[in-house]
Amino acid sequence: MIIRLSLALLLAASLSACEQASNSAKTATANTDFSAYQGQWLFINYWASWCKPCIEEIPELNHFAQQQAGKAQVFAVNFDGLQGAALQQQAQKFAINYHVLEQDPAPSLNHAIPIALPTTYVYNPQGKLHKTLLGPQTIASLQAAMQ
Repeated sequence: MIIRLSLALLLAASLSACEQASNSAKTATANTDFSAYQGQWLFINYWASWCKPCIEEIPELNHFAQQQAGKAQVFAVNFDGLQGAALQQQAQKFAINYHVLEQDPAPSLNHAIPIALPTTYVYNPQGKLHKTLLGPQTIASLQAAMQ
């Protein structure tokens, strides 16, 4: 009886952890108005599900976004232009825990659409393009980009 109870509690805890992980992805938004983040660093990261380095850097971006909350904001832009439920599904599948944009902000921010992935555009707190990072990033490289 004790073994069954222990197994039931272990199963419930495991399912709860899985549910929390799958629900942690941010909801995709079409809003590309960045005025709410004035005074913060903006990291606009272009990614695709077929891009292995893009997927590999997501945990680094998640950690960085959490670590720099209030000082920097990270935004995911799907290179393939996914929107709605398809985009939300991909964001959940790859556990993207930072902002997910449905629309490419390139026209409003006046940066080029990347020709290689992953690419991350870094905007300083004054709203000026500060750096363009090519390839997969680490927490250290993201922090260094703020210098």
